[in-house]
Amino acid sequence: MTPASTGAPTAMGAAPCVSVPSSSTNSGSGSSADTRVAPGGPGYRRMSFALFLAGVATFALLYSTQALLPLISADLGVPAGEASWTVAAATGGLALFVLPMSALSERYGRRTVMTASLAVAVTLGLLVPFAPSLGALVALRAVQGAALAGLPASATAYLAEEVTPRALVTAIGLFVAGNSVGGMSGRVITGWIAQEWGWRVAVAVIGVIAVVCAVAFRVLLPAPRHFRAGSLRLRVLAATVRGHLADPLLRRLYAIGALFMTVFGGVYTVIGYRLTEAPFGLPQGIVGSIFLVYLVGTVSASAAGRLVGRLGRRGALYLAGGTTAAGLLLSPAGSLVPVLVGLVLITAGFFAGHAVASSAVSKTATRGRAQASALYQSAYYIGSSVGSTVGAMAYHARGWGGTVTVALLAVVAVVGITVAGSRAAARSAGRAGVPASV
Repeated sequence: MTPASTGAPTAMGAAPCVSVPSSSTNSGSGSSADTRVAPGGPGYRRMSFALFLAGVATFALLYSTQALLPLISADLGVPAGEASWTVAAATGGLALFVLPMSALSERYGRRTVMTASLAVAVTLGLLVPFAPSLGALVALRAVQGAALAGLPASATAYLAEEVTPRALVTAIGLFVAGNSVGGMSGRVITGWIAQEWGWRVAVAVIGVIAVVCAVAFRVLLPAPRHFRAGSLRLRVLAATVRGHLADPLLRRLYAIGALFMTVFGGVYTVIGYRLTEAPFGLPQGIVGSIFLVYLVGTVSASAAGRLVGRLGRRGALYLAGGTTAAGLLLSPAGSLVPVLVGLVLITAGFFAGHAVASSAVSKTATRGRAQASALYQSAYYIGSSVGSTVGAMAYHARGWGGTVTVALLAVVAVVGITVAGSRAAARSAGRAGVPASV
């Protein structure tokens, strides 16, 4: 059995189970030549930068209200649990629509769906600042999240088709790095602008930035060379989804993505409340600047390929989980420095774990890659919605310690699932008569 089928770690040097598109065959010579893009090759930087900008726009819009929740609570007169729905509605909308959007990308093309999704999302981003009530704000955010659903699964499927297998983890890591930059810059910018002019102006500025990113993305992204249109028939889609859900490795990866995002969603939804209250009492601009620690996530996501090469996939997941847990255990301190160190570790662990798990999904799926990625993204953003809502409720009930407890339980579950995968791989390798480390 292959590493992908057994759940064994896949070294970066090993050829993953990704089918080579028929266009990569050199019929003139009768030999097979991979025509997909590799680092240093023509179009690779342009492709990477375009998808980096898409990641920036996606996360900047998706989490545009997260750092502003204390101001939204004060302005609209609602508690943290209710204000957190402006985040949960967006991630929930994305989770519900990512699978249908991935089906559209199989039929109409990755670039087409990504372009349309960004166009709708940035238009809604310009309307969000004018929401007259919490209900209207939550509704707009839910639709915006649904529109953004066309980005994540389509982007990873696009890369799986257009980039050489050896470069896939690195390429997806750069897209995830764009997510981290978008999340960071959106929160930092909104924090300082909101301190002076209020949360509505801050959200409007994010909308304008997203428009610029969307236009640049469409201009820069190369036309796909290896895309082959699939079917929109529900029976075919259902069969593909059932096949992915029947794969135990994919199920484990989906659960790991959801659990990592439960941690991240909970921590970053609540941290603004904690830092603006006693004993810290930080102003909104400083609280927004705390999100500069996302730069650590940019680095750890980009390094995911090297981690997998050295430690194997499961080793990299253990390291990511351990790093996240260490950050959570540091974060309850009553002084600012250990809290910041804790956030750095949480962020580094989360982005590394997410990049490893999401790239493993793209490698494992030999057909219906968009649906495989969509199921991962759906689980991932369900985790975000659960984390932001449950984390806020736990904070309201028991303070920061309640949020940390929820997050630690999620990390323990990640480790448990990874251990189960290790044991399953060892049993499969034993039956096949090969070393368990293969």
